[in-house]
Amino acid sequence: MISIDIMTLFPEVLEAVLSASIIGRARKKNILDIKTHQIRDYAKDKHKRVDDKPYGGGKGMVMKPEPIYDCFKDICKFRGARPKLIYMSPKGKKLNQDIAKFLTSESNICILCGHYEGVDERVINSIVDDQISIGDYVLTGGEIPALVLIDAVGRMVPGVLPSNVCFEEESHYNDKLEYPQYTHPFKWMGMEVPEVLISGHHKNIEKWKEEQSILETKKYRPDLL
Repeated sequence: MISIDIMTLFPEVLEAVLSASIIGRARKKNILDIKTHQIRDYAKDKHKRVDDKPYGGGKGMVMKPEPIYDCFKDICKFRGARPKLIYMSPKGKKLNQDIAKFLTSESNICILCGHYEGVDERVINSIVDDQISIGDYVLTGGEIPALVLIDAVGRMVPGVLPSNVCFEEESHYNDKLEYPQYTHPFKWMGMEVPEVLISGHHKNIEKWKEEQSILETKKYRPDLL
């Protein structure tokens, strides 16, 4: 089992997604232990402020260090160990399947979701272990990137999917794209399912899948080859 803690200002956004579908079922079965933590609960003033104006001027607000640090300390105490802390940031290394696979070996991950103009740099320097980006663009907050990371990692945890084959044959797992998929009906809008897939000849089917996987990769992502 892997435990994932998320520090956020919008736990309700995360819970709505993480309680549904495959990840939601894995949580109910205690295969994935995912908990959200409201950073605002650790604000020290009566207004529960978690942000302030940046030194040196500039637009927007910056998340204050104290609430984040205190929230993380509580998570460490709750888990009985210091988790690997990941900050979802456009400055981070770009998420790929290799990073997701590597993170499945961690027993406890904590994810920090930034907002506004980001978090005070002293937080990054003092407690953040890694920064991860989901692409070369900027979003309004770290919640959506956190969900992407959790889904990519969580689905490879043993027991979440029926078997490892469910993700080992998918795009990017082995540096190739997945082969085309078909279902009923056999004929639709004049297009038929490839005959080999209904032949019952398993060796030929596997050969077709491998060939098609290479062709799809050449067509859509030749940079992977």
